[in-house]
Amino acid sequence: MTRGGRGSAPRRGDHDRNDRNRDERPRDKKLRDKPVDGARGLALRVLRSVRKDDAYANLLLPRLLRESRLDERDRGLATELTYGTCRSLGVLDAVIASAAGRPVAEIDGDLLDVLRLGTYQLLRTRIGSHAAVSTSVDLVRAEHGMGQAGFVNAVLRKVSQRDEQLWIDELAPSMADDMVGHLAFSYAHPKWIAQVFVDALGSVGELQAALAADDERPIVHLVARPGQITGEELALISGGDEGRYSPYCVYLPEGDPGKLDAVRDGFAGVQDEGSQLVALALGRADVGQDAGRWLDLCAGPGGKAALLGSLADLDGARVDAVEVSEHRAKLIEKVVDGLPVTVHVADGRSSGLEPGYDRVLVDAPCSGLGSLRRRPEARWRRTPGEVPALVALQTELLTEALRLVRPGGVVVYSTCSPHPAETTGVVDAVLAADSSIEQVDARPLVAGDLNEPSAFGGGPHVQLWPHRHDTDAMFLAVLRRS
Repeated sequence: MTRGGRGSAPRRGDHDRNDRNRDERPRDKKLRDKPVDGARGLALRVLRSVRKDDAYANLLLPRLLRESRLDERDRGLATELTYGTCRSLGVLDAVIASAAGRPVAEIDGDLLDVLRLGTYQLLRTRIGSHAAVSTSVDLVRAEHGMGQAGFVNAVLRKVSQRDEQLWIDELAPSMADDMVGHLAFSYAHPKWIAQVFVDALGSVGELQAALAADDERPIVHLVARPGQITGEELALISGGDEGRYSPYCVYLPEGDPGKLDAVRDGFAGVQDEGSQLVALALGRADVGQDAGRWLDLCAGPGGKAALLGSLADLDGARVDAVEVSEHRAKLIEKVVDGLPVTVHVADGRSSGLEPGYDRVLVDAPCSGLGSLRRRPEARWRRTPGEVPALVALQTELLTEALRLVRPGGVVVYSTCSPHPAETTGVVDAVLAADSSIEQVDARPLVAGDLNEPSAFGGGPHVQLWPHRHDTDAMFLAVLRRS
């Protein structure tokens, strides 16, 4: 299993909570004999919603934390248990199935949620085995009574008989026979995703580092809105560190970004540095005489549109932002309020906009394999069967973008995925279909004034990686119509 997450949760006992941090729901004495742990109860609520309602943990958990009365220590525990369990689901299920002697599909879903939560604590945190088991039993007893609690108790005690590495040795494919499968299991990824990483990296040599970095909780990246606040100023007022590549990026190791005045006032936002570099590459590209017509063809949820809008405001340009969903378009309008950005509700493949744009961004819908560390359950939801339809959509969007750009103008194509089919495969197909399109070396546009384009590979495209650049695994290619 992944080494990420181990050691991040403190050792906890059964009686170290204040009453205000307990679950305060009315008690049925037939079902339980003591209160449910507040942090674990909240984590269980998220896990259940992820399983039953396809909820996104990174969206639901912050809201529940804001509504809770947990103290900071328990908020941290709830966060670690929720995200860590979601990242590890497939591996935890393999351990649970072995310990229970039955497939997880034959275990009641509500019990499985508790077993996952307890197994994560036993194998991937420093929480003592007694606390991990007993608090899990309490969660089940609260809803299902002693009979089901006995089953959970038995399974978790069997899980606790081996540590993390011993379970890996027993359940993972052997390193000699299947290195990719072994590393995928050890670092809690489906094998098909690990193979995608190998294909994108070009060899298995960096796979372990890529999987390990992908399985760590990333720090928050802030973006300073150009013309409103500098990266240096944002670092000073937030207590963070200036970014390595983007002049507008600030790393925020801890704390809630929503509590920062600069974020609340719209001078800054939360945005991965890799996404910032995509927008910056578009703004830095040479287009000759720039008439100030810029286009974001797939603008939701609005982060890149806001950064482009800020850059456009400095240059006297305007940005058209296209979003197919009316609901998401309204969200974008809030993000870009006060900036020279016009939001259009339309399908990017047939937006109805007039050609002649100087700069066009196609941040295409994709599998999201480059942002798995920020969306903890996503790796277990995605399937390889989803990729062909995405590739077809990406190809259509890029083709339309190239129709809308003027001769001499540039199109930046990006995805938050390293999958070769979604990245170089799409670019190569479009280049083969239109001889008037040329690919521009994207590395200097990403490096900017840093003078280190070699840090971004051999070109002409750029593939970022968490283990190399501490960003999401963003891909970008720059195309020019001759």
